[in-house]
Parts: sequence; structure tokens; C-alpha cells
Amino acid sequence: MILFDFGGVLAEEGFKNGLVAIALRNGLNPEKFLQQAFALTFKRGYVTGRMDEAAFWQALREQTGIKGSDAELRAEILLRFELRPWMIEMVKRLREARVRCAILSDQTNWLNELNEKHDFFRWFDKVFNSYHMGKSKQDPSIFDDVAKALQVAPEQILFIDDSSENIERARNKGLSTILFKDKESFMQELMSFCSFCC
Repeated sequence: MILFDFGGVLAEEGFKNGLVAIALRNGLNPEKFLQQAFALTFKRGYVTGRMDEAAFWQALREQTGIKGSDAELRAEILLRFELRPWMIEMVKRLREARVRCAILSDQTNWLNELNEKHDFFRWFDKVFNSYHMGKSKQDPSIFDDVAKALQVAPEQILFIDDSSENIERARNKGLSTILFKDKESFMQELMSFCSFCC
């Protein structure tokens, strides 16, 4: 069983890159703006469905002074979530070899909207989205929940993520892991788990 992160693994990191673009457009320090946006996303609960998108953008405007409608701001994010074709091809090859694949993403309502546009859910046996689960990867118990839902032991799951913190939490729960850095190193590490796909 292979569990993929979405932004930063299956696709370019649209959330972070979009926020940087918003910060620069508004003459703000990108690093500070990212900290504020991520704090809102996780601490106020947008990522876990406790805050909706309109409330998120309004709170971010109040905290930072950014300008733009919800539609304009969300466009900066969504257009930067570009699926990596080579990664989707890899998922297809894995499935052809009868390897089960799933997504575990700290995403919001945007993940479903991106799927409506790109139709990538069909390549996965299951999609776990923190927005619908009410729990993010910052809570290590999410890995227990996912293993239970997939009806496999944690030791039977390979988890791929671009966050070292998420990787550490997963490893502490017994999952095998790959920290995604770039295509070349990822392919080399994946080969140690399934040489047929590389």
C-alpha cells in the first residue's frame, strides 16, 4: 500500500507558492505572510473543516491587509497546483502491478475542486482529505485512522510526503516513508521498495 501526499508530491506545491505570490503582490514579506497563513489554516481549523474558505480569506485580510476578492485569491492558489504527469504515470504503473495507492492530504475543499478539473481521484483506491476527516497530519493518530480504514497494518504502508515533520510522525507510527525532495532521489528510494516501477 502506497500513500501519497498531494501538494508537493503528486502536484506542485500550490498552496505555499500561491501564498508567496499573494504576499509579493501586496508588498508583504513572504516568509512572515506564510507563517500567518499557515497558522490560520491549522490553528483556526480551515484545513480540518472547522472554518470555511470565506472565513479563512476574511481572517487573512484582517490580519495582513491583503487585497482581492475570494475568487481572485483562490485563483492564485489553484492555478499553481499543477499535477506532475510523471508522478501520475508512476501511480498508473503501480496500479497495473496491483499495488494499492491512496492519497493522504492536508487539503481543504480545494482538493475536490482540483479533482473536478483534472479527474485524478480515479487513479487511487482511497482519498483521505483532512478537510473531511476533521484531523490533519499534525495529529499522529491520523495514520492509525488511515491504516484502519485501509484494513492494513501500518508496517504495510509506504508513505510519501514532502514534509519532514509529517514523515517523522508517520515513521513513529510504524509506516515506511520516503521524504520527497526531487524526482531523481525519489525514484532511487522508491526502487528499494518496488524495483519493477523504476
